[in-house]
Amino acid sequence: MSLTGTPAAGASLSAARRTRDLTEATDGRVVDVLVVGLGATGAGAALDAAARGLDVVAVDAHDLAFGTSRWSSKLIHGGLRYLASAQFDVAHESAVERGVLMERTAPHLVRAQPFVLPLTGLVSRGQAALAWAGFRAGDALRLSARTARATLPAPRRLSPVETRHLAPALRPAELRGGLLSWDGRLTDDARLVTALARTAAARGARVLTRVRALELSGSGARVRDELTGEEGEIRARAVINASGVWAGDLVEGIRVRPSRGTHLVLRSQDIGPLPAGLHIPIPGETNRFVLVLPQDDGRVYVGLTDEPLDGPVPDVPEVPETDIGFLLDVLGSVLDVPVRRSDVVGAFAGLRPLLDTTPTGQPGAASRTADISRRHAVLTSPDGVVSVVGGKLTTYRRMAEDAVNAVVDARGLSAGPSPTATLPLVGAAAPRTLAALRAPRRLVQRYGTEAPAVHALADRDPRLGEPVVPGHAVTGAELLWALRHEGALDEADLLDRRTRIGLVPADRAEALKAVRALVGEALGTGS
Repeated sequence: MSLTGTPAAGASLSAARRTRDLTEATDGRVVDVLVVGLGATGAGAALDAAARGLDVVAVDAHDLAFGTSRWSSKLIHGGLRYLASAQFDVAHESAVERGVLMERTAPHLVRAQPFVLPLTGLVSRGQAALAWAGFRAGDALRLSARTARATLPAPRRLSPVETRHLAPALRPAELRGGLLSWDGRLTDDARLVTALARTAAARGARVLTRVRALELSGSGARVRDELTGEEGEIRARAVINASGVWAGDLVEGIRVRPSRGTHLVLRSQDIGPLPAGLHIPIPGETNRFVLVLPQDDGRVYVGLTDEPLDGPVPDVPEVPETDIGFLLDVLGSVLDVPVRRSDVVGAFAGLRPLLDTTPTGQPGAASRTADISRRHAVLTSPDGVVSVVGGKLTTYRRMAEDAVNAVVDARGLSAGPSPTATLPLVGAAAPRTLAALRAPRRLVQRYGTEAPAVHALADRDPRLGEPVVPGHAVTGAELLWALRHEGALDEADLLDRRTRIGLVPADRAEALKAVRALVGEALGTGS
């Protein structure tokens, strides 16, 4: 990646490239690997295979990060929760992958986030001691994963004054101090997926959104272009099904048990300044917390729930009022001024693609999705389709590597070991290099070394330097960059995934007219 911010050769995704790549993918040639699904795991699999020199096509019925990968807590977890349930392999794997992202592959997108666990009257001294032991164990995980202390500081105890300094919104009564811990935080989960897809494209992968896989087999797929309705066939030596909660719709015998995780979106002014995030213990639970996550765009996320989803899997999950009420109740247990229902300006829910290993017909086993393991699995169907299911956002790279290893071994493809643990994503650079870039810090944290090029668009046209929505930092330059280089095809791609304006419906409605005008102008000029 050039320090001028010029896109890496081949890393630009656009409507024009999509048309060319789709024509090539369906012209009868046989590619090495077809990947279905372009969330974090699917995009990661496309990158892994392409980085090994394989000929890759990756498709999604919708957009990059359309499904679960845009609805996460935006955290790269170190696996602390899994220690408590004795899932030591999952915990270590999570800590290792967190270090990979923070120190090697995406330091522009992932940075350290402090969290305060307030010690109130609702937290007994025994519970506080258990939490402190957990944070110390989490720091040992960091050490075992060889993540530097400079990357993730040590946990420590806080006095009541220090606790209120990091979280002024807390109720001072009965506050006897706090526990400070650190974890990895993503600037934006959807931006991680975009970076993965573009890095794969730079390695030669054909990344095709709005292309639906209608039927899968071990030798390819029948697909439909959702923009034109035309159908065709993509032939492949190996097929990876990375469609998450929809994996069972394409391959028989896969049982996924979706778990709904809901987040609230608040305005920062309604909750007060938050230099750190919060871990709020859930009453009656020993190892579950509600997270309060301050964002850089004047918003705060509060989540999350862990509830089983029954029935058909929707494209976009709805948020029930029961989830909203639950989160507000837990939040109100520690705040000095409670947050009201009218203060909730948005809400979103994602579906974790948990692998259901309960024996068929056995009632009551693992009745709570919170109790189902977050281990991932790579499964091969009788006709040779390799499906990767389970897992979580933090471990997407390992999941992708395991899936590609499976198809390489099964199909005898000529490919070496995965290089992705040390392969920087588009925009990545060392912290010192990122700090020296001549661009606003907010852009550097979203675009890395490409930030100067995004910023330069506004120099050429001052209108592009203006915010799309008053009070929100996203500019027209970022939208134009998304159209030219990040594969955005319409206003929904821009508002709901390349930026997160759409998480607040009122902001989305206000921005829609300006975004439509920009899309129309860009398409009209061939951009």
